[in-house]
Amino acid sequence: MQKPTHFIKSLASQKGFDFCGIAKATPLPEDARKLEKWLLQGKHGAMQYMENHFELRINPQQLVPGAKSVITLLKNYYPTEHQKDRCPKISKYAWGEDYHDVIRSQLKDFLQQIKLQIGDIHGRGFVDSAPVLERTWAVKSGLGWIGKNGNLITKMQGSFLFIATLIVDVELVYDDPFTKDYCGTCTKCIDYCPTDAIEPNKVINGSKCISYFTIELKEALIPESMKHKFNDWMFGCDICQDICPWNRFSKPHQEPAFQPLPEILNFSTSEWEEMTEETFKNIFRNSPLKRSKYSGIKRNLKFLNTGSSVC
Repeated sequence: MQKPTHFIKSLASQKGFDFCGIAKATPLPEDARKLEKWLLQGKHGAMQYMENHFELRINPQQLVPGAKSVITLLKNYYPTEHQKDRCPKISKYAWGEDYHDVIRSQLKDFLQQIKLQIGDIHGRGFVDSAPVLERTWAVKSGLGWIGKNGNLITKMQGSFLFIATLIVDVELVYDDPFTKDYCGTCTKCIDYCPTDAIEPNKVINGSKCISYFTIELKEALIPESMKHKFNDWMFGCDICQDICPWNRFSKPHQEPAFQPLPEILNFSTSEWEEMTEETFKNIFRNSPLKRSKYSGIKRNLKFLNTGSSVC
């Protein structure tokens, strides 16, 4: 299996992925216990979809019959550009095209190339939109550790990385799992989170996260208790990543599809407020912002303007 493994890792680099690790496809009993506890405590808020397909999340063989290997791929999205100061903030992952679409297409091509080289293997690729515990597999593949902010962190490039997972029914050479935690005594991500969403023991209360309120929450209003806590974040939040010391090693990405839309970098609050639904759909038709929809963006803007300092 040495030759197929070498080919897969070499191909991953050729296809623009920054890291590739491989783990044996086995059930995840420890993660099952943690996930069940997290769900029972209601830390997923209104994200009811996270309760679905529990067995699929904890056993790759439920997703791909006969699964033997889990290939984890990381793709950098750290930008060189910056948004205008004191304007509605948007999480960096959403500055370009929707990463789901971009990476899903690349995974499909990646798997096809593997089949041409190795043979008629069966597999499925996943990009943050299916019941797969991506971060666990990344750790098991030796790529990094889970930080106190719940993100996968690598020593080489920090945490501004998308995670893609490819489960296949062929045995490969497996990487040693990452067993160290290099967060040490640092608590910056906990200290700087304005909504106290980061709890001890690497538990993230999703129902308190700014990203949850600005993206996942579909209700018409954001709770009054969150007023003055968003720090001008209109879509998502990067506070816990921006403050993480390991992200001083972040490097500019090389993916053309992730180049930021000029509007995201430059729009003032008034320009966002004056935007029509037709304009929104036209500009952001391939953007992650469409997840919140026009109505969600307008709601978030109104909430920010009740007491923030956006421009």
